Amino acid sequence: MRLRPKHSQFIASKIARDLANSTFITLPKGKDRVVEVTKMVIDENLEREKKLDAKVKELMEANEEEIAIQHVKERELFFMIKKRLAPEYDVIMDYDERYTEVSHTILNELYENYLIDYDVNDNQVRNVIFKSFREFAKSYDEIDDIVYNKIRDMKKEYIPGSIEYDLIYNKLYEEELIKRGMI
Repeated sequence: MRLRPKHSQFIASKIARDLANSTFITLPKGKDRVVEVTKMVIDENLEREKKLDAKVKELMEANEEEIAIQHVKERELFFMIKKRLAPEYDVIMDYDERYTEVSHTILNELYENYLIDYDVNDNQVRNVIFKSFREFAKSYDEIDDIVYNKIRDMKKEYIPGSIEYDLIYNKLYEEELIKRGMI
């Protein structure tokens, strides 16, 4: 699952909750501060990807005629260019590797800011964070389908992409996460 900006708050909340519920981790300054720092790390990672996507789009637009002449599938070309430029933007394309890298960064930020305390191996704590990412990714599609169907079945019709739709979507999405104990 590709991380999206609207997910960062949900993932950060899940990570903080999972850390707080761990038997070998304490959060000396509370869960809210952990959520804040975790969200910041995730958002920084997403911002780098956003800049990479913008660069790829720019390159494709600059070569639009050549792409049309060559009859290249734009989606495949976009991914190939993105993959090639990813290291320049410090973006990891493989999701498991990306979650691992972001987990390292989150742990480092939490530790350096005295927001987490533990007396076990760093890897055990990183695994809690990584597992939170994986669980969120695993349930995302299922929750997305449930929320989409709820919106579709409402009496009032909402247009996907509108502010109203996004507000309803986020509210229902958060409710589903709460039902599942993910935040």
